[in-house]
Amino acid sequence: MKWTDEHESIRETAAKFVDNEINPYVDQWEEDGVFPAHELFKKLGDLGMLGINKPEKYGGLGLDYSYSIVFAEEMGRVKAAGVSTGIGVQTDMATPALANFGSEELCQQYLVPAISGDAVFSIAVSEPSAGSDVASIKTFAEKKGDNYVINGSKMWITNAIQADYFCLLANTSDGPQHKNKSLIIVPSDTKGVSVSAPLKKLGLHSSDTAQIFFDNVEVPQKNRIGEEGKGFIYQMIQFQEERLYAAAAALKGYESIIQETIEYTKQRETFGKPILDNQVVHYRLAELQTEVELLRALTYNAVEEYIDGKDVLTKASMVKLKSGRLGRELTDACLQYWGGMGFMWESSVARAYRDTRLGSIGGGSDEVMLGIISKQMGILGKD
Repeated sequence: MKWTDEHESIRETAAKFVDNEINPYVDQWEEDGVFPAHELFKKLGDLGMLGINKPEKYGGLGLDYSYSIVFAEEMGRVKAAGVSTGIGVQTDMATPALANFGSEELCQQYLVPAISGDAVFSIAVSEPSAGSDVASIKTFAEKKGDNYVINGSKMWITNAIQADYFCLLANTSDGPQHKNKSLIIVPSDTKGVSVSAPLKKLGLHSSDTAQIFFDNVEVPQKNRIGEEGKGFIYQMIQFQEERLYAAAAALKGYESIIQETIEYTKQRETFGKPILDNQVVHYRLAELQTEVELLRALTYNAVEEYIDGKDVLTKASMVKLKSGRLGRELTDACLQYWGGMGFMWESSVARAYRDTRLGSIGGGSDEVMLGIISKQMGILGKD
């Protein structure tokens, strides 16, 4: 990956934003169980950071995806993953399909405010009985004249409480489960939409995650993104950006934990010498830093191929798998070197330990990633 002055400008802008507008407040947001999405997204929108690779005619910067990855990488410096995840939902999880397949009218109505930061978006795919198994969702959108009538529920939805709009995946026919789904934009204030109280989670405490219920919710069929029945395909494409964002956003977070562990183990002494002076400790930290660099290289390679229009299903799945597993390994190893202080709720390594655990579950579990990779390798038959 070759970085230009424009890449560095975006990196600098994003880094300053994290330092000035996010990190000073994350402890309070974690305590509150929510960050102010409308306020924060508007500031990001004013800087052009919510539509880096979106078309200029909708307010985006019209740049290729490598510029978005620079932004994502800087979001890894946020000291609470609940905030960076909420931002990623807006940029790389709930709006890519709209930008790529939405009608001109739909993009003008919904993509423009998403890019400007005047609206908060959420992606509504997972259900209580269908998380990574997207094909098994039950929510149904039945045609009624020019409208859809939607019934069902969605679970573990990021930005749910503050969202103005949901990018909803629903069944729109009784056909084969990979060909009967559509993506539909549903305003959160539509009659029949209700949202649960915030869900209590192991980590990502500053992310307002909730369950959404749809009870005879009517929206125009023109709110459908692209062709009817292509929703599963659109969502699988959308997942690729989600997984690349997740991997890129993890990199600097992992490096930060390594660096904080180095600094802590320099100070903390046991048996007359700093913990860092033990060869097993500094070798292990060197090994973990090497693993982060390997993940960065694979992520950059996948991004380059994505920009070139290649199918990155395999590599996006690989970086998602590796990112989640490395997060678990790295935070566990570092927490151990912090000893009792690492077990304290308020320590940065403990927060990272909690937050990174979602990496192997959300956006497709490790097992789903391994299944995709196996199919692409020809080990398992492709559907």
